[in-house]
Amino acid sequence: MASVALVSVLGPDRVGLVAAIAEHLFNIGVNLRDTTFASLGSGAEFVALCELPSEMTAADVEAGLKQLAELQGAEIRAVPYAFDPSPGPAGSVTHRIAISGGDQLGLVARLAEVFKQYEANIVRLEARKLPEAEGGLYVTRFAVSIPPGQADLCLATVSNTAGALGLSCQVEESSL
Repeated sequence: MASVALVSVLGPDRVGLVAAIAEHLFNIGVNLRDTTFASLGSGAEFVALCELPSEMTAADVEAGLKQLAELQGAEIRAVPYAFDPSPGPAGSVTHRIAISGGDQLGLVARLAEVFKQYEANIVRLEARKLPEAEGGLYVTRFAVSIPPGQADLCLATVSNTAGALGLSCQVEESSL
């Protein structure tokens, strides 16, 4: 099996940032596995598991990325990935949940406790406060893996928790 590195870039958000990173990695023979990108205020974060060609090290990848003009001022890190890069059963998304409404202090913590109570694994999480021009809503999205026998109770508890806070909750079963 090829070696796998965790590559992360945190820096100013710029148009073409993902293109520059992805093109560089492609040009040096790196295959992207699980990859995320997020604009975070005026910054941005790119994180990826990368399969490296046999003669390449994580340090080589990091050094090459640091040469890109588009990454000027960014924190760049590439390290060997010590975990199995293939997701297990708890990494399969069974449900996608979106909760929106006014900003609620502790909302993510409350919902994370609900998922824990029902042995559901949070696979992805996105929380975002929209600008006032877009309604100023706070939107939280979870992609979770809920054990089959726990799904109905877990989803009812999530919905009740959101409703008690005056928030709307939308649930969608995942087909992936």
